[in-house]
Amino acid sequence: MSDRFGDKPADQLGAHEIANWLRRHPRFLQQFPDLSLSLVVPREEGSAASLASYQLEVLRDKNRELSRRLHELFGNAQDNERLAVRTHQLTLALMRQDNAADTLRAMAASLAEDFNGDLVRLIVFKPYDGLSDNEWLQIIDESDPRLQPFRDALSDGEPLCGRLQPEKHAVLYGERAADVQSTALLPLPGSGLIAVGSRDPNRFFPGMGTLFLRMMGESLAVALRRYD
Repeated sequence: MSDRFGDKPADQLGAHEIANWLRRHPRFLQQFPDLSLSLVVPREEGSAASLASYQLEVLRDKNRELSRRLHELFGNAQDNERLAVRTHQLTLALMRQDNAADTLRAMAASLAEDFNGDLVRLIVFKPYDGLSDNEWLQIIDESDPRLQPFRDALSDGEPLCGRLQPEKHAVLYGERAADVQSTALLPLPGSGLIAVGSRDPNRFFPGMGTLFLRMMGESLAVALRRYD
């Protein structure tokens, strides 16, 4: 379409002149079908609406829904990119440590600071030089009965997210168990357990993606194996 109608620039035209031009070019919307989604078409008087008007409204609804989903996908992509960067930084931090104790400290610090964990807890199955039981770390032998509630998780090694049973909370968080409403639990078969607790009951939930949790656990397991 030219930017001039006769001798006038398009931006100086009145509504009647545009209407007359469209009457002379009835196939204009076939050339530019996207305009039909933004034009406001009046409905017919009365309770019944024209089929064309109804179809146009349906198309607009679909367009709005597609736009909403596109924004949602874009937001998810940004979140995943941030998680990927943080996971990579965590892996590098673990590889830079010179001993097992510092490796575990780096893991706990990253989960608390970079991944915003309210309560971070690690359980390891054997002692490491320079570390003893404290608020964020417990050393529990793999055969200890206290770990019975975690046997299935340790067997398959799959991360768990959501609200854990009270007996698991008691082992992981002790006196702070009541502060935790949801948990991301990362089993490390043969090595231990990692728990990230949140006061928000909706922060971790069943069915959420666990790819990055699995990657973090694998990074820690490989980093610790250097000191076996």
